[in-house]
Amino acid sequence: MKMTSRILTTLSIAGLLVAACAAPPVTTAPTVAPPPAPAATPTAGAPQPAESPTAAPTETPAAADMAITLTDALGREVTLPTPPQRIVLTGRGLFMIADAIYTFPEAGQRIVGMGQTAQGSGNFIKLIDPGYADKATLERDAGAEQVAALQPDLVIVKSTAAEATGKPIEALGIPVVYVDFETPAQYYRDLVILGKVFGDEARAQEVIDFYQAKVAEIKKAVAGADKPRVLLLYYNDRDGAVSFNVPPLNWIQTEMVQIAGGEPVWASIELGRGWTQVTLEQIAAWDPDQVFVVSYFKNPSEVVADLKADANWQALRAAKAGRLYAFPADLYSWDQPDTRWILGLMWLAGRIHPDRFSGLDIEAEARAFYQVLYGLDEDFFASKIKPTFKGDLP
Repeated sequence: MKMTSRILTTLSIAGLLVAACAAPPVTTAPTVAPPPAPAATPTAGAPQPAESPTAAPTETPAAADMAITLTDALGREVTLPTPPQRIVLTGRGLFMIADAIYTFPEAGQRIVGMGQTAQGSGNFIKLIDPGYADKATLERDAGAEQVAALQPDLVIVKSTAAEATGKPIEALGIPVVYVDFETPAQYYRDLVILGKVFGDEARAQEVIDFYQAKVAEIKKAVAGADKPRVLLLYYNDRDGAVSFNVPPLNWIQTEMVQIAGGEPVWASIELGRGWTQVTLEQIAAWDPDQVFVVSYFKNPSEVVADLKADANWQALRAAKAGRLYAFPADLYSWDQPDTRWILGLMWLAGRIHPDRFSGLDIEAEARAFYQVLYGLDEDFFASKIKPTFKGDLP
């Protein structure tokens, strides 16, 4: 490129300026790395040179501001460099954590793949996510390679699946956040974790407040009341043989009975880490005041109708008093650590202490639940939720 005569004329006057501007570019710090340390320590008291406005990279502060640091259910501090945009849900018990994750409006747009979210014939996520068909559906035992193929920037897994599912994914350099969603206390903590993940801590607090307010109302209502002896049973006939089972003391089903003002009669026996099978003889020995039957794969109303026709069950105190109940459900049972546990708790308290919940309208509570947690209107509730009601519901 030619230089004009004017530039040639003024070059001698601006020589020093040109020399300064012509400094070799290799002395400038790269924009993708932190600024290098000074070559030498300045003399004490010596004036410091003004910092060049181009010395600090413009990307670094923005990236730092976007980073998310949280503590997950295993107590691990996890830092995500940017808000995750490609989230995968995998592992066992998936539908329960998926239902909690979808209380955040952003979830549907960020999740690119997940395992099965159905229990029996119901699939709530498929009903409420317009983009469900575009998401990858993983097998229940999907390996780390299948997850990695979706190119996630975050995978969410239940902590109970950390060794079998989470660790192999972590080994591929993919961030994993663990949650529990097993008890009320864990619900509150894990919602905070999700609030960090989705950058929506206000929404997390809104959902927490909803749960805590309902629990507080129930505790206040049953305070000072006598505690009936309650038995909660899980009916299982999936293997061709009928069995009845009770939950561990640290599971949400037991805690729900306690919060609702009942005394769990099964607390006196040795329990396993999962459902513990009990015999009819043991049930008869307990002879509880009230019995609540849970069934995940058969309509609980049909199960209880059969029990009421059985002479062995007719001899029980609860059956004689008309207090043998089918635990309610819609697409999913209300007894388990799914978002619907709060509906199950309200219904249970109303059955254990009907005199203290005479004004309870469980259908209205369910309608409010779906509106507050999922933004679903009355038409959706009437057409998609209420027709799936099972158990002792109106």
